[in-house]
Amino acid sequence: MPTHAADSLVLTGAGSSAAAPIYRSWGEEYQKKSGISLAYESIGSSAGIKKIQASQTGFGASDVAPPLAELKKNGLVLFPIAITGIAPVINLPKVGDAQLHLSGPVLGQIYLGLISQWNDPAIAQLNPELNLPALAIKVVVRSDGSGTTYNFADYLAKVNPLWKEKQGVKTSFVWPAQFLASKGSEGVVNAVKETVGAIGYVDYGYVKVNKLRTVQLVNAEGDLLAPSIGAFRAALHNSDWGSSGTFASTLTNMPGKGTWPITMGTFVLVPQVAQNAELTRQVLQFFVWAFINGDTLVQQNNFVRLPDRIQALAFKAISSVKDPAGKTLNLSLK
Repeated sequence: MPTHAADSLVLTGAGSSAAAPIYRSWGEEYQKKSGISLAYESIGSSAGIKKIQASQTGFGASDVAPPLAELKKNGLVLFPIAITGIAPVINLPKVGDAQLHLSGPVLGQIYLGLISQWNDPAIAQLNPELNLPALAIKVVVRSDGSGTTYNFADYLAKVNPLWKEKQGVKTSFVWPAQFLASKGSEGVVNAVKETVGAIGYVDYGYVKVNKLRTVQLVNAEGDLLAPSIGAFRAALHNSDWGSSGTFASTLTNMPGKGTWPITMGTFVLVPQVAQNAELTRQVLQFFVWAFINGDTLVQQNNFVRLPDRIQALAFKAISSVKDPAGKTLNLSLK
């Protein structure tokens, strides 16, 4: 849980490596405004959920929304903070950013270990203009339980029947022995940058900062496009999130022109009943401040801000947290 330092309060959070850039930016700015700092552990969604369930952190962060029954069982409240996308990234000689074209079925074959060479006919057919090398594909994956992996697998399960049958949708997998397993988004970034012939999947916030080369993907409309903030926003607006204001469903393979097929939300989990009411109040006050003041930082980190309708539901979830006596926490809108 958050603890008092000698001269200031330190809030703690743990989980999603995808959302780490947002929390770090928000934390730095919030400390300037309030004197309260944030210590955030980028340890993956699964570990973040476990930490908040065990009351070992002020908030958990996940790119997967646990089912309502699971939240109730563990006494947790969930709310979204932003939208991002997952980008396949490559390290391929003489192939620049967004020059390589892939489809969901072919991407699934690569991650099943069934396509192992960059000049495979299935890849060559999608890239008639490229002179693809006779080079082994070095597949980079996450070794830890990851919401990024979950959403990536959710997309592959929707577009590749064999992936759905063989692997399904989970936060972690037993990968083929020849794959390069790395911890966290940071680990994937480093592995791809250091490995000629590599392909990995990483949250878009890391792509620009690390100057990674992405691919174009065929979306649900059959159009080729590169990942972008506009494409994530299009997926959001064509989803249940945009139409009904709910946020239980994933955002992968959404219909509509210009939609990026591997879009995802990222979430916060806090206790429904705050055993240490003052410290939980400070955590929630941080998120109230972030929703009101942090939109610019969301966009600077290559995420999409929540629509007002979804933000209103997030505020409702925040205001539902109570102390052990059943009283709501005293939060201010500033």
